[in-house]
Amino acid sequence: NWAADRADVAVSLAVLVGLVLLGEGVRRILGRVLAHSGLEAHAAELMSTLQLCCCTHELRVLSDVGRIERRLAHTLTYVAAVVHALTFRGAIGNPACTLVHVYRRRLVLGAALRLIVCQFAAAAAARTIMRFAWSLGLSGMHVHHQARGFQCTSPIHAPLTATAVELVCAFAVQTAMTHTRNVEDKYRVHAVAAVITTAVYAGGPSTGAVFNPALAFSTQFRCSGPSLAEYCLVYWLGPMLGEAPGVMCTCAYVCLHKSQKKYNKRKK
Repeated sequence: NWAADRADVAVSLAVLVGLVLLGEGVRRILGRVLAHSGLEAHAAELMSTLQLCCCTHELRVLSDVGRIERRLAHTLTYVAAVVHALTFRGAIGNPACTLVHVYRRRLVLGAALRLIVCQFAAAAAARTIMRFAWSLGLSGMHVHHQARGFQCTSPIHAPLTATAVELVCAFAVQTAMTHTRNVEDKYRVHAVAAVITTAVYAGGPSTGAVFNPALAFSTQFRCSGPSLAEYCLVYWLGPMLGEAPGVMCTCAYVCLHKSQKKYNKRKK
């Protein structure tokens, strides 16, 4: 069993590496083919969200079916977060964060809605792609998952509590991303990945700690348990509400900082 478990983990790691390399290759090709067409941002959003969702599907199977140790699961979560951040090439991959860009006037509403459509299209495609990958039976874990009909069970037991968990996780990650904007990317990705991993550690048992509506649509909505309305409440409304306080706190900080600068200038 121990040898089989190690083999399953090795296969899953190979799948994860393959997904990232394939995503990066397709992203680069599409970037060149669609250069100056106005569609390169949509292609990057589609491929990056697809990479995120596919990798998360595999990580979830490792955790739920493979029953790997939580320490290893969190290590893989941290590494995956760093890799995604380094390979996304400016893509957002999260509808809630996309709407934050609209609020900050980095995107107009129409452009943001088109990106969100790409994100949800990639999320839906990831389910089909990963079911095909699992049906190949590359590992005993994949075979077992297929034998169960690719079933999964939601960790949600109390929808309102779960909504609060998603809200807090989204707030924490959004705040970390905002307050590390001026940090060099090579350090920033690790800081944000650490916050994401901490959020997964704290909120994972209650909701899976997804805090991304498109990712939740791909990985959670087909699982048995809550109703569609409860899923929407937890995984869509929760992160949306979680982003808002982070944005408002940042705006308040910026306003206070500017006011303090003006006050100091007047004193001089």
